[in-house]
Amino acid sequence: MKIATWNVNSIKARMHAVLAWLEAEQPDVACLQEIKTVDESFPRMEIEALGYNVETHGQKSYNGVALLSKTPMEDVRRGLPGDDTDEQARYIEALVTTDRGAVRVGSIYLPNGNPVQDEDLSLSTKYLYKLEWMARLRTHAIDLLKHEEPLVLAGDYNVIPRAGDTHDPRGWAGDAAFRQETHDAYRAILNIGLYDMFDQFDGRDGQYTFWDYQRGAWQNNEGIRIDHLLCSPQAIDRATGIDIHKSTRDGVKPSDHVPVVGEFDL
Repeated sequence: MKIATWNVNSIKARMHAVLAWLEAEQPDVACLQEIKTVDESFPRMEIEALGYNVETHGQKSYNGVALLSKTPMEDVRRGLPGDDTDEQARYIEALVTTDRGAVRVGSIYLPNGNPVQDEDLSLSTKYLYKLEWMARLRTHAIDLLKHEEPLVLAGDYNVIPRAGDTHDPRGWAGDAAFRQETHDAYRAILNIGLYDMFDQFDGRDGQYTFWDYQRGAWQNNEGIRIDHLLCSPQAIDRATGIDIHKSTRDGVKPSDHVPVVGEFDL
């Protein structure tokens, strides 16, 4: 079973790339981020024609997440629990059924958090929102782990976990994705019993999932790894490998992110 995550950076702008990749790679589940459209405008019919069930949590012009699954989805949750005032569409979760059981999958678009500081050098509202969102994700994940089922929380975490996950650690110092507070919050999520799938099966430095559109970042391989699959013990025990599909970054009008695909014996 293939479970993928991909920040498509606007589903309408990347529809050509998404359809081509889905048809070529045939993931069983695809978690999309930054679809940048309301639910009613998501190109559902084109994706359903490839054999996928579709669930979305959209937002006009910004954010937005989706789940695509070849098998039925149940118990769909839109929005991360813990703050009823949060209107940003950054989380969708569903129970995906298979002929050998079920796996719960979440598609995550974690806040960027920049700029980190306001003019008075205090932490900005955007960065505090990022840290609060991560704390809410940790709390929700604790509840999900109580089900003792395969769980994969996949998405654009906007977290660079290690120095080896960026081409330029000094250049990223102070960025919201690479600050100590962010690292502490990310480790706090892992420490409840989740596993970063990349670390379990690869772990090499220099394996990036995002390259900026500016300054020849792609051509010079100046990237960062911020797209992650976090797995419960029941999921990681059945995991068999992970792959970063870098070739999509070299396509026509590509997203600045590339798909990350985990394989499981589910």
